[in-house]
Amino acid sequence: MMITAVKSIAERLATSPRRLWAVAFAILFALSASWSLATPIGGSPDEPAHLIRAGAVARGQVNGEEVMTPHTVGGIKSYWAESGVVLPRIYEDVAETHSCYAFKPWQSADCAPALKQRSGTAEVTTSAGRYHPAYYFAVGWPSLLLPGKTAFYLMRLISAAICAALVASAVVSAAEWRRRSLGILGVVAAATPMSLFMFGVVNPSGPEIAAGILVWSAAVALLMNPDPQLLSRRVARLGIGATVLISIRPLGVIWCSGAVFFALLLLGRRDVLGSILRHRATWVWGALTAVSAGVALVWSSTHPDHSVINAPSGFTPLSAARQTFDNGLLYMKQMIGYFGWLDAEPPAVTLLLWCGVAVLLSLLALCYARLRDSLAVLGILAGIVVIPLVAQAMQAQKVGMIWQGRYLLPFAVGLPIVCAAICHERLPQGGFAWRRLMVLCSAALALADFAAFVWALRRMAVGTGGSFFISPAHWAPPFVGWQPCVLLYGVAVAALGLLVALSDRKETDQQQGEVSSAGTSGDGADDGSAPLAAVRAEA
Repeated sequence: MMITAVKSIAERLATSPRRLWAVAFAILFALSASWSLATPIGGSPDEPAHLIRAGAVARGQVNGEEVMTPHTVGGIKSYWAESGVVLPRIYEDVAETHSCYAFKPWQSADCAPALKQRSGTAEVTTSAGRYHPAYYFAVGWPSLLLPGKTAFYLMRLISAAICAALVASAVVSAAEWRRRSLGILGVVAAATPMSLFMFGVVNPSGPEIAAGILVWSAAVALLMNPDPQLLSRRVARLGIGATVLISIRPLGVIWCSGAVFFALLLLGRRDVLGSILRHRATWVWGALTAVSAGVALVWSSTHPDHSVINAPSGFTPLSAARQTFDNGLLYMKQMIGYFGWLDAEPPAVTLLLWCGVAVLLSLLALCYARLRDSLAVLGILAGIVVIPLVAQAMQAQKVGMIWQGRYLLPFAVGLPIVCAAICHERLPQGGFAWRRLMVLCSAALALADFAAFVWALRRMAVGTGGSFFISPAHWAPPFVGWQPCVLLYGVAVAALGLLVALSDRKETDQQQGEVSSAGTSGDGADDGSAPLAAVRAEA
């Protein structure tokens, strides 16, 4: 009875693709904005550097003067090549506002000095000066219009809106499958609490993760579940996601290539690939993606890193790889959620439930998978383990031991999405209460997500040793306080879970769509739709 009621509510939220996108965007923006308010300015990894970079780019300072500044990372002393820029004095303050509580989980954020607008300018440095400026152009402009920390919060909200739009498009792609609950569950599982946390702060990791979710969902749907009526939309989503992902940093080329490669392993028929490649939209978006990749690579090659790392004599690539392997469990936890300056661990229930759902999807996929399906799942799992080892072994002597779990999320989000797609195609139709299982998984993820948010807010409000009930709060989110933030997050995370209860698409609707497509697409041979229609008819 309860499942029926939940299903009825979910159906009202998704009466059309546009309405579903709007609903998903509103939910995801509410979740991301809650993190924006619940995190002090400068209270997330490297955010001060990105705020300075955004403020500088908005003022036309795309390239700053190189300044060597001393740092110690992982016990290794080094000199980082940072960019010096001239900005209002508040940016000088934001660079240090987190220092009293960062890496001190017992200390609440109320010790941070107030950020106030001051007259005059100052030269400040940022370690993000070599990053591609596109993201910073998009989020930095509020600093020209609003004073003080209000501009910083608006910059966060703009970043949250960009990420919400990308993931909402991924939700629509997942809902285009016949068994919509499985596809949407894969996207929900990919949007870990750490992902939502990064969506809500000024950091290019946020849109990088969101674009990764969109690329995986669009690529898998395009190649594994072909539909001539949806081909142009799916190619456009894939192109948009790839363009954003590659524009943030050149590593996006590897993430996009990995997503397309593993999606190709799920391909049912080779003639489908030929039809996609002959479609006009594929060439248009392929060209745009290639241009984006070229611009990103040129930017990276013309802005080299001149940092100097004083690595110990015994610090070899092998020792770096061994240390990375030993930290593997920590990186797994960080992909689910380590908040603040990676000093706010999530509660055990978050880690257990999120890992439980991911393992369940993986095991179900492997139980019913064909050979190439299994290779895709095992390949992604191997990549999650091997990529950090290779990256640190190659770069540790140049940049130090800097790896964090969130760096791998644009690739790792593919695991639940691919597993959900395999389950969609291979699991039997009847004989088991699949929808009930999906709703229970969604409820578990909602509980885990909500617990992570409350735990992170508690760390900032009272410290890890403070009151469990966050009262009295030493620090509270601005504008609204902590209670409305918790309420908004709880409602939004429950609404996101509701989307998993969507009913399957009717077979009759599919057949009508195929007949209509066959009758009206007389130029199907030109755009490559005919073989796709044949595949849908056989299905």
